[in-house]
Amino acid sequence: MRMIDLIEKKRDGKTLSTAEIEWFIRAYTADEVTDYQVAALLMAITIRGMDRRETVDLTLAMARSGDELDLHDVAPLVVDKHSSGGVGDKTTLAVQPLVAACGVPVGKMSGRGLGSSGGTLDKMESIRGWHFEMPIEQFKKQLGEIGLVLAGQTAVLAPADKKLYSLRDVTGTVASVPLIAGSIMSKKLAAGADAMVLDVKTGSGAFMPTVEAARELAQVMVDIGTDAGRKVVALISDMNQPLGHAVGNALEVKEAIETLQGGGPADFWAHCLEVAGHMLLLAGKADSLDGAKELVTAVRQNGTAFEKFRQMVAAQGGDVAQVDDPGLLPQAKFVEPILAPRGGTIAAVATGEIGWAAVRLGGGRFVKTDQIDHAVGFVLPAKIGDSFAEGDVLGTVHTNDEAKLAQAREELLAALTWSYDPVPPQPHFHGTIS
Repeated sequence: MRMIDLIEKKRDGKTLSTAEIEWFIRAYTADEVTDYQVAALLMAITIRGMDRRETVDLTLAMARSGDELDLHDVAPLVVDKHSSGGVGDKTTLAVQPLVAACGVPVGKMSGRGLGSSGGTLDKMESIRGWHFEMPIEQFKKQLGEIGLVLAGQTAVLAPADKKLYSLRDVTGTVASVPLIAGSIMSKKLAAGADAMVLDVKTGSGAFMPTVEAARELAQVMVDIGTDAGRKVVALISDMNQPLGHAVGNALEVKEAIETLQGGGPADFWAHCLEVAGHMLLLAGKADSLDGAKELVTAVRQNGTAFEKFRQMVAAQGGDVAQVDDPGLLPQAKFVEPILAPRGGTIAAVATGEIGWAAVRLGGGRFVKTDQIDHAVGFVLPAKIGDSFAEGDVLGTVHTNDEAKLAQAREELLAALTWSYDPVPPQPHFHGTIS
């Protein structure tokens, strides 16, 4: 085969065959075709699109380009979750132990922060000594023994996707639904998931700004999983405001612990309950979503979910004392209130800007070599639809650099839009696709 033939075929709006897609992925992984030719094909795909069969073929070819994990010797059914990112989204920290406490093993490979969204591994590294690097043998051993493991990528999963993503990032071809869906699903399939819940975000803090765009992406990913023989459900969830109250690594760990112990923000618990409930339903642990949610609520109330979190932290070298007393987690030197500049109701939130403000405080990275300050961030209980008088406390800013206090406060306030009229609360979910 010749790369030029594939480029011209897709340029002209024709479909690529299964054999052509498999050859392309195999050749690119082996460095047998040039970046400039692959960039041309990616642009043709971005403009012309791919049909369902092409998208599935692309995903499976990327999944098979590296290691493919089989965890069935320690977990008869592997259930996973994926979030498309979000500000304040610490869902994995609570959902994993909730599901594991219900008897469904959860072995998850997570990543670092991306853009304005915090990373699960960065959050967990707020706990002294906790580590995520482990060989696949340890991953499987821990999964078998306590039913819960949270790791970085422990194998060479979907290397073709890694190469393609780096190229897409610099060629204006990121915003293609088949390429986005294939990137996400190839890694999930290679990681051995039999069933998965996809948490697809929409809104001002999400990659998909509209419900329609999020629904399109979710449908394509569900189609891929279904055609690959997996059980998949996608939740369209709102990211027009931060999830929960905390934005920042140690602050979010503390909030997740509070939630596992029966407290935490109502919107965050509702989100965790929905995601965990669907994971149990896919695993066959309940006959209905309501029944699954009852199981999740029970393990939260009786303390077994919190105990699972403790076990995971201990197994991965973390200081459990910081879990038992979150006051021992990294604390910022300066904590100052953020006051309402006027009376009225919060009408909208530029969620992504709040995420970037937390990054500028040191809670994220602009380049890979940046060091994270785990103590910094915001606590913002104020939500869309809440009313305040001038001077009321909206939240707090946490920093170790006093010079950054004023700027952070200004950036957060600039992210809020006010109204003198009542504003309805923002819906938390916008639908389910299965």
